[in-house]
Amino acid sequence: MSEPSALRAPSLMPGSVDEHGEPSPWRLIASAPGQWAGPDELPATGWQAVDRLGTVAAMLRGLAPAGADWSVVAQRMTAAPVAGAALGNALDAADWWMALDLFLRADELAGAGGARLELDGLATLAEVWLDGRRLLDSRNMFVAHAVPLDGLTPGRHRLVIVARSLDAALQQRRPRPRWRAPMIEHQQLRWWRTSVLGRTPGWSPPAAPVGAWRDVRLVLPGASPGWQVGPARLQAWLDGAEGRLDIEVPLQAGGADLRAAPPPVVELLLTRERHTLVEEDPVARVLLQPEAGRACWRTRLRLPVVDPWWPHTHGEPALYRATLRLDDGMQVTFTDLGCIGFRRVEVDTDGGDFRVRINGQPVFCRGACWTPLDVVGLRATPDQHEAAVAQVCATGMNMVRVAGTMVYEEASFHAACDRAGLMVWQEFMFANMDFPHDDEAWRRSVETEARQQLGHWQSHPCVVLVCGNSEVGQQAAMWGAPRADWEPALFHETLPALVGEVLPGTPYWPSSAHGGAFPHAPDSGTTSAYAVGAYLRPLEDARRLAPRFATECLAFANVPPAATLSRLRGGTGVRVTHPAWKEGSPRDLGAGWDFDDVRDHYLELLSGESARTLRYSDHDRYLMLSRITTAEVMAAAMAEWRLPGSACRGALVWWLRDLRPGAGWGLLDDRGLPKSVCHALRRVLQPQAVLLADEGHSGLVAHVINEGPQPLQARLRLDVWRQRSALESLGIDLELAAHGHAAIPVAASLDRWIDLTWAHRFGPRGHEAVSARLLGADGRTLSEHWHFPGGLLRPGREAAQLQADAQALGHGVAEVTLRAETLCPAVHFDVPGWVADDEFFHLAPGETRAVRLRAIDLAPSKRIPPLRGCALAPGLSGPVVIKGGT
Repeated sequence: MSEPSALRAPSLMPGSVDEHGEPSPWRLIASAPGQWAGPDELPATGWQAVDRLGTVAAMLRGLAPAGADWSVVAQRMTAAPVAGAALGNALDAADWWMALDLFLRADELAGAGGARLELDGLATLAEVWLDGRRLLDSRNMFVAHAVPLDGLTPGRHRLVIVARSLDAALQQRRPRPRWRAPMIEHQQLRWWRTSVLGRTPGWSPPAAPVGAWRDVRLVLPGASPGWQVGPARLQAWLDGAEGRLDIEVPLQAGGADLRAAPPPVVELLLTRERHTLVEEDPVARVLLQPEAGRACWRTRLRLPVVDPWWPHTHGEPALYRATLRLDDGMQVTFTDLGCIGFRRVEVDTDGGDFRVRINGQPVFCRGACWTPLDVVGLRATPDQHEAAVAQVCATGMNMVRVAGTMVYEEASFHAACDRAGLMVWQEFMFANMDFPHDDEAWRRSVETEARQQLGHWQSHPCVVLVCGNSEVGQQAAMWGAPRADWEPALFHETLPALVGEVLPGTPYWPSSAHGGAFPHAPDSGTTSAYAVGAYLRPLEDARRLAPRFATECLAFANVPPAATLSRLRGGTGVRVTHPAWKEGSPRDLGAGWDFDDVRDHYLELLSGESARTLRYSDHDRYLMLSRITTAEVMAAAMAEWRLPGSACRGALVWWLRDLRPGAGWGLLDDRGLPKSVCHALRRVLQPQAVLLADEGHSGLVAHVINEGPQPLQARLRLDVWRQRSALESLGIDLELAAHGHAAIPVAASLDRWIDLTWAHRFGPRGHEAVSARLLGADGRTLSEHWHFPGGLLRPGREAAQLQADAQALGHGVAEVTLRAETLCPAVHFDVPGWVADDEFFHLAPGETRAVRLRAIDLAPSKRIPPLRGCALAPGLSGPVVIKGGT
């Protein structure tokens, strides 16, 4: 197949060229709904040229002046306001027309076989026209289309795509749903297969997906088409120690001479891939056989011994690259079919449990709910996916959930997760609403969508579980619908049947909240766990109400770094009550509170200070305590759930990354900068970890965990600290088995009894903190955990003392050396233009620690900012200036 096309594009499609080779860009124009019936009525003027085809929001962003708000551009381009608009954004209020003039050469159309137009995703109500001829109506943004273009001739052509107004479509009267989904602006959105992103103003910006959100390609036959390899179906699994692979590859002869010739010799080569380097010698070679009556070649492969694919916390994510060798007697060609991994996934649900096992080994699943890296364009490059996934794994997480409130991710996301060993809880894009499964046309569209998506996931070992929806049954139950409505047939019959057919061996689960006496019961199956968090329950509830598996949990308005706040309208001077701040703070629609209020509740609980008073009297301290509060609360809850004796089998924080600047739910800001909560969670989520558990009168217990596949020889260092010195210190040598753990009562290892948890309270507390450090055989710190019996933010503690010195290392990297003369909890940095590799950690009296800082923007056009700033901690009398910075 040639690549000639004026429309070829591996990513969002750029424009074409005319007969003189001059660029011919895509053009964009908005109209009132239904103003123009087709391309013949389009005006000659009023168009805007855009660099690339994509979502309308992304194209408008490209048109906006530097620093301008793209949504304002959308408002200006939209025709007069639509009476009775259903959704509160300009994107859904208008029809959006996209046009491209292209020129095709005769040689591009030569050869056998027809041209076709491939559209991988159009949002949401779309029509496609070529030269005034209507080619396609699309009513499902998640369905890809391939349209044959018979009779296409050389010369000029005009391709037009229109995204019709969703607001106008929602005006049609339809049956009322059986329950309401309060987070959704318009309840009849349930009829349209689209994302709720951009249509939930409580937590997503007004970037509703409209337009070409996935690739558009014009595939032309070219002069020498050869054999065309269609999408391969590769199903790999582990049977004991034996690897199994079923493969099916469609082949089509691109010319009459090939169709008359004998069938080609088709061979599969399987080679081990190690860190993206493929070994030269295949581990297997096998011939594929043509299937009678079908243009399809297939085989089944058995490998007596393979390296299994593991989550990165429990082993190596071994991958094998599949290559197709095709010999038609005239030439030999090779086609890369991608990578596969051999693994076995099981979910134990006996007695209400929900334990994921990979290759027979139980895995504590921890991580966060994935959000698109670019909520406006809904696209990301492979390098961006690689970097984002690597950041997740470095935090100690081993699972992300692609929730039904988002969009399906691209192949490069799943490929990055495969390589990194990051498990994916993958949902179909259904959330909360009463979907019209009884409507035949709607159901057929959904079945097409499901088959296509399952086909994308079937070769990716990272997809360890497929889930039907996000909180549909829970929403029905909470709204008062009868029990019979909690389990719609779509999620309990239709989708599980399709998953069983296309992805055999991959577990299916009906909903993110499912399995108990009611869908949101924490003691059975899976649940949304917000007792600690939105429901303002005490911290002890993390242990008392430990969820079996929290598919989402711990939602807080996490205050980002100052670099993020500087991008708010008004900059760092914006206060928490300002509208610019509130735009980035999530809330439930119609609620009289938001998640800033949730954070403030726990700030007051931990510090004893008034959040309201701090907000107006010392806003900087308010922000510091806010960052520390959510970091400590989330890390404490996750540590409780991860303890070996806990009933919890997994916990996924509600949002990995924010969708816009502000105090959002994310562990990272909208550009990927870590917040305090990310640093705190990294310390309790590593595969080799020590966790201190307060058992009240039974004392303090150090739990040492080794999730890795090899035995661990280590030394546990335990210290009991006063403000300026150690009260007691001891070291314990340990040897843990692979996937093993040990529980060590701290008091039992001391020569004298100390009320480490301050549970007996016979007198004043004699110590400030207890620290546990797990040291590897080389002396390197693998993990550390602290316990503050009086509370981390206890008032009245002696003022802390700290020194900070900086040294530039070059290339936008510097190292700051901290020296603590006293106990210094929650040490962090304020250095404009720089981000620390680690912060919000605790320093012991006399401890020295070196931390690397990196310039945030290393673009060639940017000057590296001077390293001027300070170190901060709640116990300091004031900021500590970093000396030696330039």
